[in-house]
Amino acid sequence: MTEPNMNPAVDVRMPRPKISERPGRDLGGWPMLGVALALIVLGAAAIAVGAVAGGAGLVGGLVAGVLLIIAGAVLAAGLTPVAPNEARVLQVLGRYAGTVRTDGLRWVNPITERRRVSTRIRNHETGHAKVNDLDGNPIEISAVVVWQVEDTARAVFEVDDFVEFVAFQTEAAVRHIAGSFPYDAADRISLRDNADEITAMLSRELSLRVESAGVTIVESRITRLAYAPEIAQAMLRRQQAGAVVAARQRIVEGAVGMVQLALARLDEQNVVDLDEERKAAMVSNLLVVLCADRDAQPVVNTGTLYQ
Repeated sequence: MTEPNMNPAVDVRMPRPKISERPGRDLGGWPMLGVALALIVLGAAAIAVGAVAGGAGLVGGLVAGVLLIIAGAVLAAGLTPVAPNEARVLQVLGRYAGTVRTDGLRWVNPITERRRVSTRIRNHETGHAKVNDLDGNPIEISAVVVWQVEDTARAVFEVDDFVEFVAFQTEAAVRHIAGSFPYDAADRISLRDNADEITAMLSRELSLRVESAGVTIVESRITRLAYAPEIAQAMLRRQQAGAVVAARQRIVEGAVGMVQLALARLDEQNVVDLDEERKAAMVSNLLVVLCADRDAQPVVNTGTLYQ
């Protein structure tokens, strides 16, 4: 018999990413906040001094004050708060300018567009999908996937919506895995009996599918696995029949061993001398007693051995 393939090749072809995350240029936010406030205060002071001086001093003070206030406001526009487990993807005039991951108040180029990307661990649970397994039996399956953004640049620029992308790819991977194996099988890998192997293959296929989006798969687990309602009763009867057959086989094997042991002990200890016909009758009676569903009803023989 051919050894079952426990690790089938996963044929997933995704575009190679054209961009990768790199650190963005940033400075501490609190010192820059102090500078911005100082410029605004100096601008207000210059306007006040010009108003007191009057004449040419008023114009000079007003111009200097307005310029200082504008400079302070521009500096303040670059202040960016970054929460823990969060990143800011910087984009300047359409070009990727790096990613800021340092939490706290940071300062970046004021003209940059800053997109917030969460790098926290997330869960995604698929709906109950009805799929045909390898044998063509309809089954219901669902899974939960734990994932996290690893490369923020790919998550933002390689796909339109990385959250939706993960959801669709998870659905596709679950359906592919469910259709690649039987629900239940004794001689090969199955969805029900090889949960660890199945989840490992699911995680590997998911990792290949979402790698281009900068997402890493932490863990995946199948949360629901059952036959579809229209065949559930028939499959239950089949499983019950298989269990009955297996139990009967075990009972017969044990009964044959006990009969062999009984005949061997009788021969060794010379308890009684039986010909082949009597041995056959004894074997038949013992097998009936040992393999019957009900308790045997003894019949006392008051005649000779051959009556």
